[in-house]
Amino acid sequence: MKIYGIKNCNSMKKAFDWFDERNIAYDFHDYKKQAPDADVIKKAINAKGWDVVINKKGTTWRKLTDAEKEGMDAEKALDVALQNPSIIKRPLIVNGTDFVIGFDEGLYKQSFL
Repeated sequence: MKIYGIKNCNSMKKAFDWFDERNIAYDFHDYKKQAPDADVIKKAINAKGWDVVINKKGTTWRKLTDAEKEGMDAEKALDVALQNPSIIKRPLIVNGTDFVIGFDEGLYKQSFL
């Protein structure tokens, strides 16, 4: 399992704590130290939809122009995510071929226990 995100994000901290408390192993890909993996982001968008992968509540989304927001689609979302990794909803977890996005304890229990 691999977790993608930014280490000091509150949602990330909750996810790390949840996995650590249950002794569930994971690899971590920090967007601040490594560029996002384009293939992973593309697969996540294809599997879950760009509107699930892109955080529309954050400051990075609000900084986009209205035209960028209104014209958003999967291809544009991938470009925006690669240029601005902080717009990707966190954590983005790849577990085999499945993607789990965001912190949701109930979903984590279903997906990882």
